[in-house]
Amino acid sequence: MFLRRSIVKLVLGIIFLSHATNLLLFATGGFIQSSPPFVANESEAVSGPLADPLPQALVLTALVISLGVTAFSLVLIYRFYKETGSVDLDELSQPETK
Repeated sequence: MFLRRSIVKLVLGIIFLSHATNLLLFATGGFIQSSPPFVANESEAVSGPLADPLPQALVLTALVISLGVTAFSLVLIYRFYKETGSVDLDELSQPETK
């Protein structure tokens, strides 16, 4: 979708790429069903198999960033369409005839 002429399809490609990256980050954490890393009141250390919270935190951060980039891209597309009257990138490379 990055090679399409329409800016809307370009932004959709960026959205799909960001979601694929989020899935990759989530998959790197592994799909192990274990307990959360909490320390009980009576113990001093964490024991047993624990879930790694880092990939989950990275995915949440990436989701927030991709939401902001998507919103900014949509605003840019709207402004671009308002100024040029088209969302086709090939029309910009052709000289304007009056």
